Amino acid sequence: MKQILILVTLGLALSLCNLSGRFGGGGGGTSGQRGTPSGDSTETVEPANPTAAQMEAIAGGQDVKWDAQGMSWTVPASWKEASNESKQLVWRSPGGSDAANLIVSISPMDENFPADSSIKAFHDQAKTRMKNGEVDEVKWVEIDGVKGVQFREANPEKPDDFRRMHWMAYRKYAGQLQLVNVMVSSNGRGFEKQQDAMYGVLYSTKLVH
Repeated sequence: MKQILILVTLGLALSLCNLSGRFGGGGGGTSGQRGTPSGDSTETVEPANPTAAQMEAIAGGQDVKWDAQGMSWTVPASWKEASNESKQLVWRSPGGSDAANLIVSISPMDENFPADSSIKAFHDQAKTRMKNGEVDEVKWVEIDGVKGVQFREANPEKPDDFRRMHWMAYRKYAGQLQLVNVMVSSNGRGFEKQQDAMYGVLYSTKLVH
């Protein structure tokens, strides 16, 4: 049964990719606990540690609050809100397909859902994609006290195709177990130009848990 639930979660993550497609959207141990995520005892958990350039990219920016989900970010002053729904939030920079996007999706889970096994499955899937050349970075990252899997897609062959970076984790919020998927993206041409701002925005994530 647990394997079936994990497969369902993986399928759900892929469906989130489709929901976010027009903005380049693709597609942790449980919250509040320190140390290595459950289900993986060998890999280090890195704290979110933006570089000076990443911090500078969002310096003087605006505070974005998603009250419906108890989350917030700092984004550059020029970014604008594109969508604000109960389970999905989208902000983006000026520009066309080379603009930077912040896309956040929330997926409620049953309280008995095996979150530890599921997050390890996301990690293992990303590792497999890295072996296949589809992903160029996979690591456990702790953001605001919540541990999750961060993975970045490899540069696409076509510069107009989208390149995405995800941070995925589980948390308890308002008595509900949730899968949190925070993603930043641009196309292949724009990713390098936008990456300091995108990393800065991602690592500015604050979330109730």
